[in-house]
Amino acid sequence: MESNIHKALGLTDDENKLIHDILDRSPNYLELAMFSVMWSEHCSYKSSRIHLRRLPTKGERVLVGPGENAGVIDAGGGVAIAIRIESHNHPSAIEPFQGAATGVGGIIRDIFSVGARPIALLDSLKFGPLDDPRNRWIFEGVVSGISSYGNSVGVPTVGGELDFSSCYSDNPLVNVACLGVMPKSRLVLAQATGVGNLVVLFGSLTGRDGIGGVSVLASAGFKKSNSKDALSDAEKNLARTNDEDDKRSSVQVGDPFEEKILIEACLELQQAGLVVGIQDLGGAGLSSALSETASRGGVGMDINVNAVPLREPGMAPYEILTSESQERMLAIVTPQDLEQVLAVCKKWGIEAAVIAKVVQGDSLRVLDGWDGQILADIPASFLHDASPVCERPLKEPENFQLIKSDNAQFDKPLDCAKDLLALLQDPSWVYKQYDRHLFLNTVSEDGSDAAVLLLKAPGLDIQEKDLIGTKDNFSKKADAIALSADSNPRWVSLDPYKGTALIVAESVLNLACAGAEAVALVNCLNYGNPEHPEVMWQFSESIDGMAHACKSFNLPVVGGNVSFYNESGGKDIDPSPVVTTLGLIDKLNKRPPSPRLFPNAQILLIGPESENLAGSAWADVIHRYRGGSLAELDVQMHQKVVSGVIELLKADLVLGIHDISQGGLGVALVEMAIRSKIGFVVDGINYKELFSEAPSRVIICTNKAEEILSYCQDNSIPAKTLGIAKGTDLIIKDLVKLELGQASAQIGLPKEFIPSQV
Repeated sequence: MESNIHKALGLTDDENKLIHDILDRSPNYLELAMFSVMWSEHCSYKSSRIHLRRLPTKGERVLVGPGENAGVIDAGGGVAIAIRIESHNHPSAIEPFQGAATGVGGIIRDIFSVGARPIALLDSLKFGPLDDPRNRWIFEGVVSGISSYGNSVGVPTVGGELDFSSCYSDNPLVNVACLGVMPKSRLVLAQATGVGNLVVLFGSLTGRDGIGGVSVLASAGFKKSNSKDALSDAEKNLARTNDEDDKRSSVQVGDPFEEKILIEACLELQQAGLVVGIQDLGGAGLSSALSETASRGGVGMDINVNAVPLREPGMAPYEILTSESQERMLAIVTPQDLEQVLAVCKKWGIEAAVIAKVVQGDSLRVLDGWDGQILADIPASFLHDASPVCERPLKEPENFQLIKSDNAQFDKPLDCAKDLLALLQDPSWVYKQYDRHLFLNTVSEDGSDAAVLLLKAPGLDIQEKDLIGTKDNFSKKADAIALSADSNPRWVSLDPYKGTALIVAESVLNLACAGAEAVALVNCLNYGNPEHPEVMWQFSESIDGMAHACKSFNLPVVGGNVSFYNESGGKDIDPSPVVTTLGLIDKLNKRPPSPRLFPNAQILLIGPESENLAGSAWADVIHRYRGGSLAELDVQMHQKVVSGVIELLKADLVLGIHDISQGGLGVALVEMAIRSKIGFVVDGINYKELFSEAPSRVIICTNKAEEILSYCQDNSIPAKTLGIAKGTDLIIKDLVKLELGQASAQIGLPKEFIPSQV
């Protein structure tokens, strides 16, 4: 072994020594390659595990929490919901279309691997400014990749968010969440049990695409490296340099049509009870799938590397074990069920082969033929969860307290209307690329605060016979699901603890605007280089802020993803935690109200008034100022507003509704006006109230204002009348006067963006 090979594979000297101690010998190249991908930041969470433990993960509806392919919650009536979120940031920076497309494919496989039919996708996308040609190329490629894969595989993209900032130039954030439904009886976990059982690999053939993806792309920044000098040509294929051209082949290539038949085959196998355990193949490929299923089941495996069906000839064992070729699944089956399993795969035209056997002990042995030479021998548990936990140093940024205390006083703008127009953004080009109605159960309108989907048993691969006789803590099935994806890097940059708590609160309120009670949350935590103490301090503070908010709202975190090493031009991105929150609507008789105005209806503000401009888009975009202390999250008041909004919707008192978040009250009002093509006249607010993004506030359009105001008074919820919806002018007295057409013409993506397809 050359002394620098472990470094070229992304392992530290201490990790290399630990591997020697575990094996009680020097590892060979195959073993070192398997350790390198499994102990990568992406797979091992070695820098984040110590902090993630502080998040609440248990709840009365939680069936499966973090650590499995997807979190699973009880929706009542024998129905379960699976949810998961992942990032594909670095692959999308190198190859936008395939990077984003395979991110969608991977997250879909996480859902159907537990037995659920995928029914919805959401995406949170962040890019650099579109006046840069490369950022435009990344932006269009990512959106095209998501739409191409999601539309082709038949899973609708029902919601998400879009943001632009210079900190994401060359390093976009592409976070994708997926949700699925199933009868609780079909739940299957990723565990290998039963000595003598067989391991079947089925789906696409294994090729050289994606080799080194988790260790090279997802676990390192975009920097040059000269650590490959002593490696052979074959070894260089895994231990690539960080040059972009070399990294491009580390991006996987997806096939949505293969994934579609894989969904049907897996669900048929699970419904028939033919699999003991099942695992999708994503990051680290077979090394991950085999070691994780064996470790969770407390067993070992003998793997015949020659039995793996290959797409390319001459692949070396390390290539086969670390390939991240897409659309592949691993199933643990009993010998007596093998013939039926292979028959189901043949029915769907899917390649399948027995590649391993479950054995006693903990050893993962890679063999050259069933009775051939032992090529690798590693304890499965050490590959899976024995990577060193990095207690990286934390350091509060030197200017943090100074920035918090710097509450700048802004003069009244010379032209509030001009500032307001500058804050408007229209994501419609993005969501028009997506099919939102593939299952005909999406009932919310485009641009709503939360996506709403009917939870129909028949038609969503759940038959009434699947639910008969099920023992259920929640006897009644909810009528609908609501989903919201939220983030605000401005808030988190200013104060990671408060900012992250405010994001969770916003997400809960978004669900309430659809009439849903939040029941679970998944997160995607996007941060800079964890080797920078300031980044780890941001991360730790964000975890504590999220934990505080989730505990306050009784909201378990059932899964998530951490993406480190997000850097642009040598500078860390703004800390960017994204949350996707799941809510349930017990009774849904009609489509929930959307952010719209109605002629001659009154406009109300529900929630506390605020003049706090810290962390606002107005302060940042208009004044290039990031400072001050974020508005406090009054948990009790927020819960009152959330519960109150849900009750007002149940009482059918609301025509239109919109939460106040990015851009403040002014942006929320203009968005409602543009969507409904109706103007408004509003009075009684100043410019600070116009642009404040303080929490716990919603705008309601209603023709039953007295009833709403009376309810709010009885329940100690602040509320006041803002004005009336009428005409075609947008009037905020003493601040703004715009024509509706003027605002509609202004809103949109930057003029520099000219899409090649619409």
